[in-house]
Amino acid sequence: MRAHRRIVLVAITGALVISISAPLVRLAEVAPATSAFFRCLYAIPPLLLLAWLEGRTRGPMTWRERGAAWAAGVLFGLDLLFWHHAIAYVGGGLATVLGNLQVFIVAFAAWALLSERPPARLMAATPVVFLGVVLISGLFDHAAYGSDPALGVIFGLITSFCYAAFLLIMKKGSGTRTAAPLAHVTVAATLLVGLLGPVSGGAVFAPSWPAHGWLLLLALGPQVAGWALISWSLPRQPAALTALLLLIQPMTTVVISALVLGERPSPLQLTGCAVIVLGVLYGSRPQRAPTQEAQVPKTSTV
Repeated sequence: MRAHRRIVLVAITGALVISISAPLVRLAEVAPATSAFFRCLYAIPPLLLLAWLEGRTRGPMTWRERGAAWAAGVLFGLDLLFWHHAIAYVGGGLATVLGNLQVFIVAFAAWALLSERPPARLMAATPVVFLGVVLISGLFDHAAYGSDPALGVIFGLITSFCYAAFLLIMKKGSGTRTAAPLAHVTVAATLLVGLLGPVSGGAVFAPSWPAHGWLLLLALGPQVAGWALISWSLPRQPAALTALLLLIQPMTTVVISALVLGERPSPLQLTGCAVIVLGVLYGSRPQRAPTQEAQVPKTSTV
């Protein structure tokens, strides 16, 4: 029990650290591809150092583990590109909420691929969460926050699918290692974003100040420290529980974005955020085990 609490605490801490990602992206005020590229590039040296230290005691990664990490890195790079575009269209707080719908995708995919049966409540909560997405999109809201909230929702949903696949591959393929898989993931994501940068909004590769001060903080904080904590906890707990704990990230990001960046989503959009969070919380709650009395068939007293 104590070990389980420690794992949960590590996952929560990692989620809190990565919750500052979207505000740091907004503060950098650079193109989405630029922020996605440099948050990975600046994270490579410290991650390689951590991977080397880990390898001294654990030995080198197998080719299978490296292949899984590079596959996860491709998905992580796509996740970053779509998510950073969603931030530009609908703001950091709402984009982070949309990007964390992966809890449903992870739960059902983990059932199919990892035999981790999800709670039956997920099916009931799915239409509720979909309603929240519609509210955030601004489809029926003339006061919706963001330059293009509908497009932001589309990018946010794509982000969720990439994020879910990334989490599942990391859980299945990284074993109990932390730094080495994350280093491979980050290198692969850097290469992918660098290649796609010219066709995804244009990455500017010339550093400038203070933008790159924020990007360096983004790399060392969420990308290195935050994801190292989450990567350590991933193989040590059920995938659905990890996805649920990561809901701390969007809730915290909405608050930080409002306080630091002055983001003011409309009442309907905030309602959509609340609906999504409550729907995910309800859908992810484990079902109670049937009581012994309910399990024993009653005999007739006629």
